[in-house]
Amino acid sequence: MSETGHPENPVEARIEGKDVRSTIAVAGHPLHAMSVHFPIALVIATLGTDIFYWWSGDPFWLRVGLWSAGAAFATGIAAGLAGTAELLLVAGIRGRVASWAHGVAAMTLISVAGLNWALRLATPDAVLPHGILLSLLAAGLTGLAGWHGGKLIFHHGIGLMVSPKD
Repeated sequence: MSETGHPENPVEARIEGKDVRSTIAVAGHPLHAMSVHFPIALVIATLGTDIFYWWSGDPFWLRVGLWSAGAAFATGIAAGLAGTAELLLVAGIRGRVASWAHGVAAMTLISVAGLNWALRLATPDAVLPHGILLSLLAAGLTGLAGWHGGKLIFHHGIGLMVSPKD
């Protein structure tokens, strides 16, 4: 029986015993956790540039949106590669449903970010309405992927560095 009085789930108990330490890390710091901040910020920045363009009509915002969408896609690919490596290489991460939900949401986000950038490359003035709609979708997917990523950190302790003294 668990602390809540419910019988232990044998599958969860087996997964809890697996190692969740990062294999893709620098000085013990997981690369995925360090790199996800860039695509998150750039996806939100792209949405902001679209809103400013819609509001002002200034072509400056088209150029900024092109660069931020491209950088969001590029940094998303980098963070996604590190996250995919962690997912596939670490059994304690691979065995959790939240890991797969996070991965699917993140890969969908990277695909939408790539489409958003490609749209801007091909037709820069297509920001209204297609670009802003893709930016809104990307922002929503960022929230979804981030929620599942947060669940991995706060509920499952993945990516945390705990010293023996703690």
